[in-house]
Amino acid sequence: MMIKDFDIQVATAQHVDFAPQICDEMAESAKARGTGIAQRSPEYVANKMLEGKAVIAFHKDGTWAGFCYIETWSHGDFVANSGLIVSPQFRKEGLAKAIKENIFNLSRKKYPNAKIFGLTTGLAVMKINSELGYEPVTYSELTQDEDFWAGCKSCVNYDILTSKGRKNCMCTAMLFDPAEKQKEYEDKMKKITHKATLLERIENAIKRRIEKFSYSTSN
Repeated sequence: MMIKDFDIQVATAQHVDFAPQICDEMAESAKARGTGIAQRSPEYVANKMLEGKAVIAFHKDGTWAGFCYIETWSHGDFVANSGLIVSPQFRKEGLAKAIKENIFNLSRKKYPNAKIFGLTTGLAVMKINSELGYEPVTYSELTQDEDFWAGCKSCVNYDILTSKGRKNCMCTAMLFDPAEKQKEYEDKMKKITHKATLLERIENAIKRRIEKFSYSTSN
């Protein structure tokens, strides 16, 4: 199979019937990895579809293949791309990366000024996040919205989180800060412009010397 064999789209009302299957797969995946996740109900997942805050993937034969959704915190200042799941039969096909890219782009479109963050124990997800521009951060740099952290109560590692004063846990925190990325881009462009200007000055100086030399030899 290739990634072109899948259709990734923004989930809508026509996809709500897949919510129970998605939630079951999320729970089974966490159980198999021996790690915890903040469990979500089919109603919660279905609501994300109705709000246009999720992407869903299907194989070309119509089989459900993957899912991810958006959560907002701190009055929209923070956005999380949560619940990434790929059906076992379609794993290791590059689908997880494609879904992450789609939900990331949807998040940037809906919330262009928000910081996008994630908590994960998966190395593959960390790699994908890094490629999208996320940076590892401390928990203190994430949203401090109590509702977000309350979602961790269903995780098997919640006691570890609370015992450490919510400063760290088994998950790695990663953050995409659009303001910081914009600053990095502007700094890069300044350097490029400076180099171009310097090169132009050197070229002009060489040109003037050549012209001066040509004038002196012709006289």
